Amino acid sequence: MFELLNSHYNYFAVMLLLGIGLYMLIESRNLVKKVIGMNIFQTGIFLFFITLAFRAGGNPPIIKDGGGPYVSPLPHVLILTAIVVGVSLTAVALALIIRIYAEYGTLDEDKLKQLYYD
Repeated sequence: MFELLNSHYNYFAVMLLLGIGLYMLIESRNLVKKVIGMNIFQTGIFLFFITLAFRAGGNPPIIKDGGGPYVSPLPHVLILTAIVVGVSLTAVALALIIRIYAEYGTLDEDKLKQLYYD
């Protein structure tokens, strides 16, 4: 069991990050904590895709004489794009949270629902 965990520690880290992020999204009533949970969840997904892109003995995709197994740069490019989108999404979410707090004076989800429906 320990050898399996030691050889696939990155998958354990992915599951841990996804679990923590999902728990924060579901259980937290504070909007800022939900955004933090979303970022942790995204980090788990990024780590998962980078882990899948690993190729033992792979070389950078620079063609030389002899060649060999090459690593695809596509997953890395997609993750870089996803990181930029994630940072932008976080910025917009935090800007909306600032406006919500200025308007209603609270960040609690239940209190906001109560203020909206009353």
